[in-house]
Amino acid sequence: MSQWMGDVTARSQPATTSRTWTWWRIAVLVLAGFIAVAGVRAITGEHALTSSGTIRALIQGAVPIALCALGGLYAERAGIINIGLEGMMIVGTWTAAYATVVTGSPWLGLVGGVVGGMLGGLLHAVATVTFGVDHIVSGVAINILALSAMRYLAIQFFLDMEGGGAGQSPQLPGFPRITIPGVDLILGPVEATRWFLVSDFAALVIGLTTSMSVVTLLAILLLPGSFFLLWRTSFGLRLRSIGENPDAAESLGVPVYTYKYIALLISGGMAGLGGVFLAMVAASGYQEGQTGGRGYIGLAAMIFGNWRPTGIAMGAGLFGYTEALADRGAGETVNALLLVIGIALLAVAVFQVRRGKPVAAAVAVLVAAGALTWFFTSDTVPQQLVTSTPYIATMLVLALAAQHLRPPARVGRPWRREKSS
Repeated sequence: MSQWMGDVTARSQPATTSRTWTWWRIAVLVLAGFIAVAGVRAITGEHALTSSGTIRALIQGAVPIALCALGGLYAERAGIINIGLEGMMIVGTWTAAYATVVTGSPWLGLVGGVVGGMLGGLLHAVATVTFGVDHIVSGVAINILALSAMRYLAIQFFLDMEGGGAGQSPQLPGFPRITIPGVDLILGPVEATRWFLVSDFAALVIGLTTSMSVVTLLAILLLPGSFFLLWRTSFGLRLRSIGENPDAAESLGVPVYTYKYIALLISGGMAGLGGVFLAMVAASGYQEGQTGGRGYIGLAAMIFGNWRPTGIAMGAGLFGYTEALADRGAGETVNALLLVIGIALLAVAVFQVRRGKPVAAAVAVLVAAGALTWFFTSDTVPQQLVTSTPYIATMLVLALAAQHLRPPARVGRPWRREKSS
């Protein structure tokens, strides 16, 4: 058993790099991206690219995406595709609001949101694991059901409340926020100097240390926590083995159905927590449609992250950044981002040439040329395109990352226990 489990662990690690190199590469990529954005900020004068306000908006945009991506990670590592993350997040927004209104406690509202998401995960587990329903069909059905059911429940419970309505709850109390005293006072003037890298780093520190919700901190801690659980414990090893070879796992005594149920309960709970964040941190109450497709973007972040928490953090940060710029409605700032995209794609082209993939390199060069041409021939980006930036980034990143993906071997494939004769 230990030998086969060791093989599963080996398959889950990147074949061409060690763990140390992986962490070092991620750090280098993040640092290079930060320097590139800071350089574009200095060249174009679009200070919103790296301002402390943008950093706070980045975190606010990245957290629900990261939570949904983690939910997808647990499900797919157990072999289940969870398209229903969007619906589970919708349920989480409503149940968090309802529990808070009834009890008056935001903490019980958090519990209510997580439980609501877990109920969605349980429904998905019953459909896919017990009855063998196609994973995509079940997930889409949950999304449709959640949208209509939460509107019905909002009409039933919130319509007659003060401040409530058919598509919204009354205003909800928020969670405590954490600020490190003195950081803004000391580094605020440094950010205002607009010095290259110096003011950008000051803005980064201010954004990370001021007015951070405890729910945000909890979500950030869930990333390394999930890595430890899935890659450093026997529970995680067994769960990942189910996504690779459930027949072999069962033959070694792993209760496959039980682990699939647990994985989907965790998956739904993560999405529900993302709903709590949207309803009670990013906003002050439940509103119909406030998820905005983040469940689907979370799945894209999970795929971009190659089914690993470290990659999910990078993907969620990227999508959160584009969403932050879109929410700030700055066409000039997004136009400046085209320069960053062009430079990044040229770097990708060089990398693809070194890997012996001229076709991918040529595509990257063509897209980079388009981005750079747009940047040098215009001063702004139409508002309609600004609001679509997160979704465009999603498609672009997935297209570029598709050649390096390694999903669990049995994800999405139906599995039934063989009956003994």
